[in-house]
Amino acid sequence: MATPVIMPRQGQSVESCIIAKWAKKKGDKAQVGDILFTYETDKATFDEEAKVEGILLDVFFQEGDDVPCLLNVCAIGNEGEDASVFNPNAKQEAAPVIPAAAAAAAKPEVKAAPAAEAANGEAVIQNQDGKMKISPRARNLAEKTGVDLRFAEPSGPNGRIIERDVAALRDSGHLVTSAAKGLYQESVAAEASGIGGRITAGDLNRVPAVPAASTSVVQSVVAAASAAIVPDFEEIKLPNIRKVIAKAMHQSLSTTAQLTLNSSFDATDILAFRKRLKSAGTSLGIENITLNDIILYAVSRTIQSHKSLNAHFLDDKMLVFNNVNLGIAVDTERGLMVPTLFNANQKSLNEISTEAKKLVESCQKGTISPDALKGGTFTITNLGTLDIESFTPVLNPPQTGILGVNNITQRVKEVNGQYAYYPAMGLSLTFDHRALDGAPAARFLKDLKTNLENFSVLLVK
Repeated sequence: MATPVIMPRQGQSVESCIIAKWAKKKGDKAQVGDILFTYETDKATFDEEAKVEGILLDVFFQEGDDVPCLLNVCAIGNEGEDASVFNPNAKQEAAPVIPAAAAAAAKPEVKAAPAAEAANGEAVIQNQDGKMKISPRARNLAEKTGVDLRFAEPSGPNGRIIERDVAALRDSGHLVTSAAKGLYQESVAAEASGIGGRITAGDLNRVPAVPAASTSVVQSVVAAASAAIVPDFEEIKLPNIRKVIAKAMHQSLSTTAQLTLNSSFDATDILAFRKRLKSAGTSLGIENITLNDIILYAVSRTIQSHKSLNAHFLDDKMLVFNNVNLGIAVDTERGLMVPTLFNANQKSLNEISTEAKKLVESCQKGTISPDALKGGTFTITNLGTLDIESFTPVLNPPQTGILGVNNITQRVKEVNGQYAYYPAMGLSLTFDHRALDGAPAARFLKDLKTNLENFSVLLVK
């Protein structure tokens, strides 16, 4: 019996997801664990795996479709089984597709029949080879750019023209004016006289029909010339998560008063502490503590005395939190993610290290719940592993502060009248000047520096 595959709900706040890519197509065989499709929320990307073995009988949505959670997306079963009962679009009455010749006979005064609408919002158009479906996104782009859809080479599922096919037409110069769209003839204009190389209505009316043999020769020459042209750029469609990041960063910089303070501290104590843990930690059942874990712990203890940085700024009021929910910036193949380590001030160093590693791993695997990507009160981002000495972190509104962690460099200081080298680790604090002034922000950095330079003492407080 056929089994439907639903769109999962990733977190209580997620109502729908966008299908980013189909890994299997209709008719493909699927084993348990095979990836069927990739889908995106507004914060993360996930892979949906097959839970049963069988044939992918049908897919009910296409790439780019926004699908409500818990709705059937496709169906798996034995070859020949009927999956229509699971199709959420089956109740919609599909509009009939009227051949162009029949439409012309029924209404001889109309020169071009309008595109028929399919049940899922697709349009049915006429190209050089016959009827063809086009997605709503592709149709909108075609109308904006004025491409000649007769030359479309569909690359979407089931012979469907999608957005990239229209973009390819635009880049290759197959353009047509709006007046000429309703005057398509079997022949192709030999010369385009419109602006930007567009075929005009005059071109269509002026050019006589080209014999089939000549048309074949012309098409061969055009195809050869097109193959020799190397494009100057590659157009890459932005994934949904990149769009969300771009929007969030722009909003952050345009709606807050951001200022960054830079400082550094003597990392001798934390380096020595970590060295002792690496040699004896395993036998004591202690997690592999990293320098970033130490920073997280120190911030969770220090920021409690600097409430204005453990807060949300909401225009006419501030929410000052009693517990510290640390956002941890994670670099993934899909883009930046910031999972939240809740109540970090109540956790031990070992617990912080264990939980932070799990959050990072979930982000990198794409299995993080959207509920774990919100609720942060202060964020930490570490570029020290990439050899960055100083940078300007961007706030994650409505948070009032974000700490950037830099690399370790060797510096010189005076000790008992003698110059000595020491390992200095840089810190970059960006804060919202609407929520606090420079002096309170600087005092937080100063206290954090003291706690990190005396980390062994901080642990016993």
